[in-house]
Amino acid sequence: MPSCIVAVTGASGAVYGIRLIEELLKRGFEVDLVASPSGVLLLKEEMDCNLGGKDPGKEMMTFLEGRPSGGGLKGRLRHYPATDLMAPIASGSPERKRMAICPCSMGTLARVASGISGNLIERAADCVLKERGLLVLVPRETPLNAIHLENMLRVCRAGAIVLPAMPGFYSKPRTIDDLVDFVVGKTLDALDIEHELFERWK
Repeated sequence: MPSCIVAVTGASGAVYGIRLIEELLKRGFEVDLVASPSGVLLLKEEMDCNLGGKDPGKEMMTFLEGRPSGGGLKGRLRHYPATDLMAPIASGSPERKRMAICPCSMGTLARVASGISGNLIERAADCVLKERGLLVLVPRETPLNAIHLENMLRVCRAGAIVLPAMPGFYSKPRTIDDLVDFVVGKTLDALDIEHELFERWK
């Protein structure tokens, strides 16, 4: 079963992470979910998704299954606390990895760009980069200052893909869900995963 790490951090845009997890599970992926403390707050504030209980992984699956777009989830979801530096995804030894930080805060971007591994999100990202895996960062911040831009350039040079949450309009979106699906579809493209979430430019 293919796998993908999905990290949710404290940048506004929790819906992007939720939709990405849904689409991966629908495609039979094993999803390793890590949310930073700010990401946990964001999920609750923006999506009414509570990961503060005894079994966050089960809580996330229950939440996803209750969403209108949450049917047909075939994959498996594992949850790791951001403090768990002994988790399997903190090692570079497993098979080639895919990882998306979605949404990605500017603080997380800065720490990944600097090679700091202070939590599981940062350590997993560092492992993906050193093993030449696919690391996609989905920042949702505006405007951008010079520090943000320099950090984006640094992670790009290290092998990551920076994919700002900028929806396109050539597919003639009609709803907010259409706009979200465009960004999630572009994220799946960057992870080399097929999808039909938006109509391609012809």
